[in-house]
Amino acid sequence: MSDTILELTDVSLAFKGIKAINGLSFAVRRGEICALIGPNGAGKSSLLNILNGVYRAESGTVVFEGEHFHRMEPMKAARRGIGRSFQNNALFSGMSVLDNVIVGLSRHAKATLVEEALRLPRASTQEAAFRERAREVLHLFDLDLHAGTVVGTLPYGVQKKVELARAIVAKPTLLLLDEPLAGMNAREKEEIAAIIGRLNRDLKLTIVLIEHDIGIVLRLADHVVVLDYGRKLADGPPETIRSNPDVIAAYIGSDRAERAA
Repeated sequence: MSDTILELTDVSLAFKGIKAINGLSFAVRRGEICALIGPNGAGKSSLLNILNGVYRAESGTVVFEGEHFHRMEPMKAARRGIGRSFQNNALFSGMSVLDNVIVGLSRHAKATLVEEALRLPRASTQEAAFRERAREVLHLFDLDLHAGTVVGTLPYGVQKKVELARAIVAKPTLLLLDEPLAGMNAREKEEIAAIIGRLNRDLKLTIVLIEHDIGIVLRLADHVVVLDYGRKLADGPPETIRSNPDVIAAYIGSDRAERAA
């Protein structure tokens, strides 16, 4: 098994002639946390959308688990082991926490709609298995007591935990997180950062995340890729990024770099 789980080579993407991603190349090692940083509009979310099949790269190659693909369809991405959370909660606010997490298993369903409608044995067996798996994940996130709660009534920080639970319920090998700490206070950020670290450590999940809190990024990530309006400005371990003068000047600032050290 290769140490590299994901590799991008010269990937580009444009919208109406404007380059969102321009000749981007980097690799992600199996089992690491790779952070993507850069200003708004740097192409970070567009990159995640390429990786889980929402967008199609105009050029370049993407290799996941040794397989080249020009475009990974979202359904295929999920089945191949790519999980995803979004910058803005994509939860169903009127549904329970448990049902929201079960949605993360829907692309792995084998029972047909007719079987589900008629409550045939395969559909019933599948539903029971999905509910059991969802409850296992809720326990992992200390969300057991919220299983039956309508998710829209919960605090924002708890909702983010629910979204993370939904993203991993199908046991992905690669987890894509788009600003998982956005909109949180300091305590909530530390809690979610600790959960992300635990998912990486205990579940052996490879994680690619976008995050603007540089201090947490430099503590949490094994590998940082810095984007500058679609181009790669820097790529390496946190200690290299922390001391890169171009990155400090553009995004971190000397005072923040010292505090994060």
